[in-house]
Amino acid sequence: MQIFNTFKFNNIRGDILGGVTAAIVSLPLALTFGVASGVGPEAGLYGAIIIGFFAAIFGGTPTLISEPTGPMTVIMAAVVTALIIDNPDKGIAMAFTVVMIAGATQIIFGLLKLGKYITLMPYSVISGFMSGIGCILIIMQLAPALGSPAPSGGVLGTLSNLDNILAAISWPELSMALATLVILFATPKKWKRFVPPQLIALVLISAFSIWFFTDDPIRRIGEINVSLPNMVFPTFTEAQIKTMVLDGIVLGMLGCIDSMLTSVIADNLTRSEHKSDKELVGQGIGNIMSGLFGGLPGAGATMGTVVNIQSGARTALSGVVRVLVLVIAIFGASQLISIIPIAVLAGIAVKVGIDILDWSFIKRAHTVSKQTSLIMLTVLLLTVFVDLVVAVGIGVFIANIITIEKLSAAQAKNIKAISDVDDRIPLDTKQRLLLNKANGEILFFYLSGTMIFGVSKAMSRELKSMSSQKVLIIDLSDVSFLDDTIILSIENLIKDALQLEREVIMVVKQTSSMQRLTEMGFTELISPTRFMKDRTQALEAGAKILADMKQLEFDNASTKRYENHTIAE
Repeated sequence: MQIFNTFKFNNIRGDILGGVTAAIVSLPLALTFGVASGVGPEAGLYGAIIIGFFAAIFGGTPTLISEPTGPMTVIMAAVVTALIIDNPDKGIAMAFTVVMIAGATQIIFGLLKLGKYITLMPYSVISGFMSGIGCILIIMQLAPALGSPAPSGGVLGTLSNLDNILAAISWPELSMALATLVILFATPKKWKRFVPPQLIALVLISAFSIWFFTDDPIRRIGEINVSLPNMVFPTFTEAQIKTMVLDGIVLGMLGCIDSMLTSVIADNLTRSEHKSDKELVGQGIGNIMSGLFGGLPGAGATMGTVVNIQSGARTALSGVVRVLVLVIAIFGASQLISIIPIAVLAGIAVKVGIDILDWSFIKRAHTVSKQTSLIMLTVLLLTVFVDLVVAVGIGVFIANIITIEKLSAAQAKNIKAISDVDDRIPLDTKQRLLLNKANGEILFFYLSGTMIFGVSKAMSRELKSMSSQKVLIIDLSDVSFLDDTIILSIENLIKDALQLEREVIMVVKQTSSMQRLTEMGFTELISPTRFMKDRTQALEAGAKILADMKQLEFDNASTKRYENHTIAE
């Protein structure tokens, strides 16, 4: 395994711009997560710098931006609360030891080459626990947004003290939290390209609070220590070691999932392929170093990564540039950071929680199967009110039992077993002739057998083969069963193809499959006329599309030549 990430200097301008933009997005989020975790804004800043640096150096996804994230912060807050209650003197140091254990867990997963298996989890389970974490983050910010200190006990503690929190509302702080949310939701997209709305809210409302709330006791970040962080050596007690190791494994697993999902997003945006195991090692090193110097745990951050790529970044140099910009900004603006109201950070955290919720699944929960919706809801509730490990364990167990039952029923009807994407496409002579005549401009995507959630990654790999093709034909005629996760994966496949300006045709023979696709909104994604019942019909339609494209290109070229000739005369 190559130790260091690949650094290239053929895109310096794009990498610098991406790093600077990602740093601007990171600063308010680092402060927000630091305060939300209960260990202070410094921990968020240290985490953003340390994890970002080491993950960029040792990771396996060149454009990934690593920093404290909402899901990791939620778990860290629970760990901090529990350890401080049991060990008031050493609780904080023990919490940072848990961060180091999480990093060690990630390194072990990477060295054992388990990265590719991390995301092989039913979509309903991932959706449930991510939405659950979003709910936790929102609930935990109710007290800070209303002007009260966060009560102990996490979600249950907040809900049980809600009457006292509501009785002591600070209207100035509530107005600032609401104003923050308004800015975050209402900022036009064209503005977001230049300045992240989090920074706009941070600057405007902090300035407003200084001018108009001078007589009100506004809770602010206060003075922060921006000196070099001190080392926090691992601290264990015999009574707590089992709990700490378990918490560390949970935190590490969540970081693995968070990072791998973000790496997949980065792959789709850059049309590249990350190195899963190497990325886990890089994330692990980053979390060990962050815990060692009193920083929050972190993972690949979707928002920062997308902004980084959209700003032009293509190599790991962007991650290093982001760290340098953060260091300069933090050491140069510590006095300004101290006046930021806690309510503003609460508003930003609420928006992060809302974004974490899987709205794509929630909006269509009534269209997916009752079993899938039930799993998602169960995992969500268990995540919020019980425990993440319990939630994921029960969710995966139920999902696997249901899948096994469906596969057994399919096999009983002599339906062939699970088949990956098969290169041996069963075409007859006429169909092969039509495909050959396309001269490689038609990509025939063939699926067969029983499609369950484990096949989705193979589909993502196959999509990378789509380069010069202009027409994508997705053949589901031999698919006997479509899992909800596969349907959503096919939807993403189509969206990616449409984004690349490719034409999409689907071959669907089974009436039940067509009904499920219609229920999930596929006929709104592509025209109903693009759904065919046999391969010959689909290939003929693809050939006609190619012919029309070539005719249009010929007509445009002729028109351009005529216009140039007219101008010359």
